[in-house]
Parts: sequence; C-alpha cells; structure tokens
Amino acid sequence: MYEFILPDMGEGIAEGEILKWYVQEGGEIVEDEPLVDIETDKAAVTIPAAKGGRIVALKGKVGDIVNVGEVVVVIDDGSGDGGNVADAIAQKTFAQPDIPQPQAPPATVVPASQPGVRRPVPAAPATRRLARKLKIDINLVTGTGPGGRVTPEDVHRFADQGTPTPALHTPAKQVREEGAFAEFAAHAAATIPFLELEPLPDFSADGPVEVEALRSIRRKVARKMVTSMTLIPHVAHMDDADVTALDEFRKREKERRSGGSGGSLTLLAFVIKAITAGLKAAPSFNASLDPFREEIIYKKFYNIGFAADTGRGLLVPVVQDTDKKSIIQIADEIAEMAALAREGKLPPDQMRGGTFTITNVGPLGGTALLPTINYPEVAILGMGKVQEKPVVRDGEIVIRKILPLTFAFDHRIADGADAARFVGELVRQLSDPNLLLLET
Repeated sequence: MYEFILPDMGEGIAEGEILKWYVQEGGEIVEDEPLVDIETDKAAVTIPAAKGGRIVALKGKVGDIVNVGEVVVVIDDGSGDGGNVADAIAQKTFAQPDIPQPQAPPATVVPASQPGVRRPVPAAPATRRLARKLKIDINLVTGTGPGGRVTPEDVHRFADQGTPTPALHTPAKQVREEGAFAEFAAHAAATIPFLELEPLPDFSADGPVEVEALRSIRRKVARKMVTSMTLIPHVAHMDDADVTALDEFRKREKERRSGGSGGSLTLLAFVIKAITAGLKAAPSFNASLDPFREEIIYKKFYNIGFAADTGRGLLVPVVQDTDKKSIIQIADEIAEMAALAREGKLPPDQMRGGTFTITNVGPLGGTALLPTINYPEVAILGMGKVQEKPVVRDGEIVIRKILPLTFAFDHRIADGADAARFVGELVRQLSDPNLLLLET
C-alpha cells in the first residue's frame, strides 16, 4: 500500500482545498496521471499520482481542507505492505460536516490503535496552549469537535467541572463556536485597548440568507488585509498625472508591435518602470519594517507586483528585477502572468518576493481608490481610470487625459513630504514619455 500525502508546496503553504478528484475508490490510476486539483491560498494546482495502482481510499471530498503532510489518498501499488494504512487513516482529522450530537464519543477511543499506545488527541495549537496554561492533560479531555477534536470550551469545561460532556440540549457545533469566539474575544480585548468584539446576530431570523465558507485565496486575502490594516498606520497622498502624450505614444507603439513582442503594451508597464526609478531615489518605499527588532530593511532589488482580479479572488503576480528589464519586457510579462492568474495556473514562485505593489482599477471604472498596503511591504500605488478632463494649460482650458493616482504608505517609515516628492516625480515622468524613457 502507498499513502499519498499532500506535499509541501513551499511559500509557507500549510493547507489546500480539494477542488476536483480525477479518480474514485476502486478505480485504477497510472503513475504521473492527474490525481487531484488542490487550491491553496496562492493558486490552484493539479497534483499527479506518485504511484500507480488501485485506489483504496480517498481521504476527503470536494470542498474539504487538507493539511500538508496528511494522507490524501491510499493506493494499492502491489507492494503488499498495508500495516500502516488503517492506523494512518484513523488518525486523520480532515474537515467533516458539523453534525450536532447529544453526547460526544470519548476522546480516548481511537480506532485501529495498538494496545498500550495512547495517541495524541486532535486539537489546535491555541487549544493546547490553553490546556498547558490550566495545567490539564489534554489527552484526558473529551473532544466535541469534528473527529473528536478538542475545543477551548472542552478544556474550560474539564477544568471547571471535570466533565467533558456538554449539556444534552446544547449542540456540539454551538458549544464549539461559542467557546472559540469567547477565547478569541477575551484575548483581543486584553491586547487592544477599547476593543470589544461581539458575535454576529442570527441574520436568518430576519430573512433568508446564504452561507459560504471563507476558503483558500479569499481567506488568505482576508488575513493579509486585517494584518495590514491592524499593523500599518496608513496615509494616502493623491495626485493627477497628465498622460495625454504618453498614451498617444503607447497606442502608436502597440499598433506597430501588434502580433509581436510588446503587442500587449499597457499603461501599467510604463507605470512600473517609472515606479522602479522612483524607488531607487526613495529607498524608504522599497523596504519593510521589523517592529520586533525595530529595524528598517532596505531592499536593493526591485520586484513590482500588480493586483490581478480573478474568479477565485485577488492575486498579485510579481514582475522580478524591473530595474533590469525594458518596458517591452515588462509588458510581455504582465500579459503572460495576468492570463495565468485568470486561468488559476499562476505558479506560486511568480507571486513571491514583491517589494512594491500596484493596483489598477482603471479598467473597471472609478475616479479614485484608497488601496491597502500589501504587508510586509510599506507602500502601494492605486491607479484610477484615465479620463478626458478640462484642465488649464498656459492660461487656456484644454482637454487632456488625466490618470488619478493614490499613493498609500506606512507612516512609520516616511512622512507626508517624502510621499509628496515621490508622487510628484512620478507624475512628472508619466506626463512626458521622452523624460520617462530617458530617466528609466
């Protein structure tokens, strides 16, 4: 027997959601054939079978979350060694539907266990820390969560009453949710002054609702945004760039290069090149702040990310070494990576190492935006929609193409004057294509 575990895909990825199985129990698979589609918080990937043979067991269904290192499928590869299969399956704690139970099974009963061996009960790290704090052997606590998982409420109940069984009228799911929320709310209130969290009301009491689990990429975005807005004091500086001449030049070059390199020449490619030049002159915005060591880390490389809207959520492909590439090369990479991101095929290594991010909502409309910094970066540029507007030039009203810009930065590493100078130079370069090409 061969136990196929979810491999380490790097980039700090710890789990993935099953999107699609290419096999079924009892079926056959050939080595290197597609086995399963897994979506992580970076991208969706197809994982091939490392061994061929008959499918004995699928450990999870579509929509389930599996952790790196857990058995995903058991394959009978003809080796005849099945001694560890049942044992491994019994210990897995894959996500299962929440089914209220009047009484949870004892946590000390583990199927297929060897005599005399007490196996660790499933519990989150925070729950284990709580048990240690209360001087409780967590292996003695009965778990009421899915698969016998021990929850914070189970630990508190054991400490207070010495009984692991919740009241019969209280569903296990409710006990678990209320216990986890109470622990989190108490910790948050103790950490952040004046912060008081309350559970959401039951919206279904007022009308029909639809509930969707926060999964994969969307959950990763949620975590990063909360981290960014909690840790970073955001300040925004806004300005307009007259891109009339630049847009005319871009359109001429795009038409001339149609079908070849640079055929997807967008305004974003010019902005990335201008931003790179600006970061060289203002290294504070190409940095990260370590709040624990109280150090600013200045990065001497320039990897510019751009936010890509996909059906699975927001991804940030990263153009590497933009200081060493031409605008044409940057334009080609933007087009290639944006297409891969929309298809869910963008490799994780093309979303790492960013030093600065640009988000462009212009194609979707809107006059301006307040972007959130892509932590642990310290600045981000938001581009609005290019619009023809009447402006005054040399005492006369003329129609020009105006690009609204919003530059959000970390006030811990720079001041408003620094941002004003940075954006002012960016506007100057974007307003004159000749100057942009000379200085970049």
